[in-house]
Amino acid sequence: MNSRTYLLFFLLSFMPLTQAETIIVGDFSRGDLTGWTEKEFEGQTKYQLKQIDGLSVLSASSSNAASGLFREIDIDLNKTPIIHWSWKVKSTLPNANERVKSGDDFSARVYVVFSDGPFFWQTKTLNYVWANKSAIGEHWPNPYTANAQMFTLQSGEEQANRWRSESRNVLQDIQRVFGKKITTIEAVAIMTDTDQTGAAAQAWYGDIRFSD
Repeated sequence: MNSRTYLLFFLLSFMPLTQAETIIVGDFSRGDLTGWTEKEFEGQTKYQLKQIDGLSVLSASSSNAASGLFREIDIDLNKTPIIHWSWKVKSTLPNANERVKSGDDFSARVYVVFSDGPFFWQTKTLNYVWANKSAIGEHWPNPYTANAQMFTLQSGEEQANRWRSESRNVLQDIQRVFGKKITTIEAVAIMTDTDQTGAAAQAWYGDIRFSD
């Protein structure tokens, strides 16, 4: 090894390795629900940690009910804008028109909560949903409030009973859907809800994390 090569090797050996930043929000594979709390809207969806397909995941079962699991956590989207998770549904709600109040139910949704100002009524949510009918990539205002925007990542029965992995740039998606650059989110939530249709739904959620 010549002196120049040795010097380069010596310097590199003392340089810190750059590692991707990762923030774990839902550590379900380790059986951990730390920080998650339930919020009931109408009835109670049953959330449990279970072994499914050889995996430890969060199971959600809803029958004419709507409650969600929330975790308050500040995420700097300038540093870690990409959300990752996996999910599976037993089936969707094929008779439900998710764009009207009477059909505003989803077998699975993962959403982020952020503030668009100092007042509580400026709280907004971007809902990534497994839609009943809407095409993948479509988004629309929730029929109850435009502060909640729905965004289809999976739709219908074609992928039902299969695990699907998702990765989304939340910073870009909020800009696209709301037309604003929001750099911080304040909470992440999961919900399987059937209170509007009175139906039943079953879903499973894998770990949730943010990365750069």
